[in-house]
Amino acid sequence: MDASVWLFLALGLALLALGGELLVRGSSSLARRFGVSPLVIGLTVVAFGTSAPELVVSALATLEGKPELAVGNVVGSNVFNVLFILGLCALLRPLVVARQIVRREVPWMIAASLALWFFGLDGRLGLGEGLLSCGALAWFTLDSIRASRREQAVSTPAAGPARTAHPLAAVGQVALGLGLLVLGARWLVDSAIAIATGLGLDETVIALTIVAAGTSLPEVATSLVATLRGERDIAVGNVIGSNLFNILGIAGLTALVAGGDLPVAPAIENFDVPVMVAVAVACLPILGRKHLLARWEGAVFLAYYAAYTAYLVLDAQGHAALPRFGAVMLEFVLPLTVLTFGVLIVRARRPERGEGGTG
Repeated sequence: MDASVWLFLALGLALLALGGELLVRGSSSLARRFGVSPLVIGLTVVAFGTSAPELVVSALATLEGKPELAVGNVVGSNVFNVLFILGLCALLRPLVVARQIVRREVPWMIAASLALWFFGLDGRLGLGEGLLSCGALAWFTLDSIRASRREQAVSTPAAGPARTAHPLAAVGQVALGLGLLVLGARWLVDSAIAIATGLGLDETVIALTIVAAGTSLPEVATSLVATLRGERDIAVGNVIGSNLFNILGIAGLTALVAGGDLPVAPAIENFDVPVMVAVAVACLPILGRKHLLARWEGAVFLAYYAAYTAYLVLDAQGHAALPRFGAVMLEFVLPLTVLTFGVLIVRARRPERGEGGTG
């Protein structure tokens, strides 16, 4: 195997780390400069920027005559964002979640997920559905900015402006960070595919794992850097905002590019989209409990993503272990999940006994 493949793999990882650092720094500075909360910056600028690889992949797939890949890319990225990225970040540090996310953004994510499920029932996304999705995204973005500025004006005392970097410098950091993230993700994905192919792995498995997760690498890098720097609003907002942009923006725009005839594969509509909806719904009771994603809950998220990926790989290969694996998930994991959510909902309804720890 060519040594340059390993070099580009290392360079891709380095660019992701550097790009994530610059993006978080610039975004935080812009939030302070313009009186917008870091959460809203995470939900909009950071989230939309880190979703650039998904947008490029979906648009190119449609233009190259493979529009069915676009919806799969959106759905797979959304499942990855919640289960893997939030799970990994919470495992590093418990994520304290802003109340606004539980009351406003998570319901938006659930509604958008359900809408995509409903839109795809006829096997396609039409022109009207694409326009409706894009319009909903524009409304969500403007409303988030207006609401944040109102809250900032009420909660911030009348004092001199905080010392921040010049706006042009902050914008430059954001732009450079996004560019490095996209380039780093591309080098890392291409190198990983070359390595996996050289090792004799099946192309279907590569597509379901490396490529699907690869387009979400900017979100991974940004959320991890934000978590380690203490900018947890940006870390969580990035994930929720990216999921909203993926559904409303990328699926909506791709439907328009496809001329109002974007196919939704039956396998995706009948399995992967319901998984995406279930993941979105699961965020509500978990994040609603003391507005915290604890380490053990992050571990559960990661375990579920591993199980989801294992199912996809077994299904793609037609593996003999698939029926047994499915039975275990159905007879053991699913009831345990329902029981866990029930306990969380009951706990969330109980009155608080003081502030407590961060778990």
